Amino acid sequence: MTQPLRNAFQTANQPKPPKYPSPFSLRFTEDERALLRARAGKRSLGEYIRGVLFGSGVSARKVKRRCPSEADKENAAQLAGLGQSRLASNMNQIAKAAHMGTLPVTPDLVDELHRACEDIRTMRRALVGSLGLKAQE
Repeated sequence: MTQPLRNAFQTANQPKPPKYPSPFSLRFTEDERALLRARAGKRSLGEYIRGVLFGSGVSARKVKRRCPSEADKENAAQLAGLGQSRLASNMNQIAKAAHMGTLPVTPDLVDELHRACEDIRTMRRALVGSLGLKAQE
């Protein structure tokens, strides 16, 4: 984008985006990288290398994102499966048929539908809670 065109899109109150220095690449052999990983411990390689080069004067960087655990991945897959299962749509079709009178509604069917609804709510609460999310009822 040319400079005059960029200025046309910026408003008077909008600050210019910060300029970040370009990254510096450094290649290591597999053995060198393994040694660095072992020395870095729980720190990232970049943090460890900056610490060795600059000592305690290293500026803080963004906190590294935590990789999801296997349990988190499994819970997310189950929650996605629940969302894609069309349970809500199927329950809605059953309710519509019952309201139209095309589904014979017996006390046993009503009890079974209430249990199914509660089971679905229980599964959803458990999955959402295990992911650390806030459930919306």
